[in-house]
Amino acid sequence: MKTCCICKEVNSNYKCPTCKEPYCSLVCCKLHKEIGCVIHVQEPVEQPKEKPECNFPTEDTVPIEKLELLRYNDEVKECLKNPHVRDIARAIISDPDPSKLIALAMTEPIFVELADACLKVVEPSNDNESC
Repeated sequence: MKTCCICKEVNSNYKCPTCKEPYCSLVCCKLHKEIGCVIHVQEPVEQPKEKPECNFPTEDTVPIEKLELLRYNDEVKECLKNPHVRDIARAIISDPDPSKLIALAMTEPIFVELADACLKVVEPSNDNESC
């Protein structure tokens, strides 16, 4: 049930087009406008982002924490400035079976540059290790 914002009558069938407050009659509407209504803007509540989970991890699965580092890497950002690289990435992401497109993309030097930059972040080389 909606209560009139002026006289507090319970069955208010109307609402102010500006602030959406309920009112019950023309008299209450005029009083409401004389008093002055305020547009109530509801602040959006930011939902915490859920981290995606990998349902079928393998030995090649990269932890989410390492993947998140990619967004801050300057070399990765520089590669992604190239519209051709972004087009290739979009095509791979949208393909139901991206394996062939990835193989094709790896023939493009500019895409290989992006892949190398990503690998440096998620699999940093240890110079102290010997083969």
